Amino acid sequence: MEIVHERAAGIDISKRDAKVAVRKPGQRRGTYRTEVKTFGATTAQIRELIGYLNAEKVSVIVMEATSDYWKPFYFLMEEEQLPVILVNAKRARNIPGRKSDVNDATWLAELAAHNLLAASFIPPEPIRHLRDLTRARSAVVHDRTKVYQRLEKFLESSGIKLSSVASSLTGVSSRHMLDALVAGERDPQVLADLSIRSMRRKIPELVEALEGRFTEHHAAMVKLHLHHIDTLDEQLRVLDQMITEAMIPFDQACKALETVPGIGKQTAQVIIAEVGVDMNVFADAAHLASWAGVCPGQNESAGRQRSSHTRGGNVYLRAALGTAALAAIKYKESFLAARYRRLYLRSGGSRALVAIEHTIIVAIWHLLANGEVFKELGPDYYDQHNKDRAKSRAVKELERLGYEVHLDSAA
Repeated sequence: MEIVHERAAGIDISKRDAKVAVRKPGQRRGTYRTEVKTFGATTAQIRELIGYLNAEKVSVIVMEATSDYWKPFYFLMEEEQLPVILVNAKRARNIPGRKSDVNDATWLAELAAHNLLAASFIPPEPIRHLRDLTRARSAVVHDRTKVYQRLEKFLESSGIKLSSVASSLTGVSSRHMLDALVAGERDPQVLADLSIRSMRRKIPELVEALEGRFTEHHAAMVKLHLHHIDTLDEQLRVLDQMITEAMIPFDQACKALETVPGIGKQTAQVIIAEVGVDMNVFADAAHLASWAGVCPGQNESAGRQRSSHTRGGNVYLRAALGTAALAAIKYKESFLAARYRRLYLRSGGSRALVAIEHTIIVAIWHLLANGEVFKELGPDYYDQHNKDRAKSRAVKELERLGYEVHLDSAA
């Protein structure tokens, strides 16, 4: 097999140290030897490793994406402009039965020498900072949802069935009633009268739901939960402000993405944080869709096509695309909604939704790569471009309902 890199390094990283294998030419022509050393994971020790790699004059350095332990190694080497690449551990598996840190580092160096590993996508530093913020916001939203769920479960022990009447405990009316309960109010009629707007139509049901055995112990516990929620809300406000400031250089890209049906401001922020704005790292829209995990995998053996599920892509990007797709199909007079309805009939809801996610990510690539403007094709796009098929489908549907159809051209 052709050797692309005469001097290659493979690094197997753990929390405390890293095994570094350097593959280099041996004393005899055409032979190679591998030297393995161990370096610590502190900044000073990583700088020592960088000096060692510079002295060895390696032309490629490969490391596995092991948890978050690769980050200090990668970022320091990136600052020193070393030829470092990060690879997916699944694509660099060693032979079964030979698993050890030293063997893994040696195997990485061997694969790197033959250029058999594809580099993972690592965005530039401004995008990484934005990604940290959007992922932190996602984590805080998740934590807040968990606190509301714990609060709802705890209210059951007091006999307060507020969540059975109110659609959510996150609403203003629900918060007014909970605050009043904590403050000592126990009269269901007074509590129900604190509701506002549409909730006032449910006052009779609220009076029944708010009658329970709410004690001082329950009040203390609910107060803790509400304080926790308020703290998380404040964190979200701070994060939103930081994200807004970090998005200033990418404002035009954000506005372009918001023209796609289903993509709001926060969804656009997450998409930019996960894929960046430079589409040169993806050869075409199909590569981006594959990386995002919104296209079928390939699973063929002996000439037979087997089940090909979508690959597991970036979970944050998949979540954003799922949110966008669910919102897009609600625009009834849109191309995406019409496409979803067509695919739903023959493929089912889940596959149709993934297809909409694929359509959206392809549109995103064109918007960011070519500076194109999203053009709404309209709900009748397919029928206008496939009139014979639309006619045949309509005739079959009428015949299925028991009608005999005769078609005449309009004058």
